Amino acid sequence: MHSFFLVLHVLAATVWTGGHLILAIVVLPKILKTKNIQALTEFEENFEKIGIPALIIQVITGIYLAYSLLPNVSEWFSFSNHVSTHVGIKLILLIITVLLALDARFRLIPNLSEKNSISLAVHIFMVTLVAILFVITGLSFRLAII
Repeated sequence: MHSFFLVLHVLAATVWTGGHLILAIVVLPKILKTKNIQALTEFEENFEKIGIPALIIQVITGIYLAYSLLPNVSEWFSFSNHVSTHVGIKLILLIITVLLALDARFRLIPNLSEKNSISLAVHIFMVTLVAILFVITGLSFRLAII
């Protein structure tokens, strides 16, 4: 069962991270150049259909995987060993992701215009960076990078 959840977790991570890389590297520069805010809205609406379920799958499978590796939940933020350090880092990254998502949903997107396009660009790069850090942290479970 662990392997099944790990595969689901990695597949969902590829969707989430890949989508944000496409947004940050391909879509966003064009939007900033043309000031076509509608194109960003269209990308977000389309990506949310697979991106949000991918994030939910990552959370569910991530909690399962963390629990299977470290059943004592009180150790998840202890940073006392290799596993607890990685679980703690991933949970911190998840909290950052949720805070960024709430900020986007309730502050940036409702007021989306050319005036706040730079703020949105910074936000998109931050979400993308956090997604990449998730991947690196996940890889380092096995590769001992961290």
